[in-house]
Amino acid sequence: MNQSQIASWVLRVAVAGEFIGHGVFALQGKVGWLKYFSAVGMDATTAATLLPWIGVMDIVLGLLVLVYPIRLALLWMAFWGFWTALVRPLAGDPIWDFIERWANWGAPLALLLLRGIPKKSGSWREWLK
Repeated sequence: MNQSQIASWVLRVAVAGEFIGHGVFALQGKVGWLKYFSAVGMDATTAATLLPWIGVMDIVLGLLVLVYPIRLALLWMAFWGFWTALVRPLAGDPIWDFIERWANWGAPLALLLLRGIPKKSGSWREWLK
């Protein structure tokens, strides 16, 4: 196994751990997260309804990255990690809560870059590999 493959596996395990862990918290209905939904205008009832769905999605993505890190999934994970980090200061938390979570989007982005971003614009097949 070469250095790139080792780095890829380290990132796969790290990203899986992050998404599976957050997914379990979401399935548990982590009350502290409800304020992040309200920061974007969502009421607590809707947020509580969405949390389990988000949890399942995060767990599925976490497991997927271990089995086969699909580029489109990694792109989504980088976006989702960025958004969920950014929403914290938008909800009134210190900016450091955003900065502390840079790895939440940086790790899936790094894994995507290792896998390679498709060169052809409009080539969806490459994003699904």
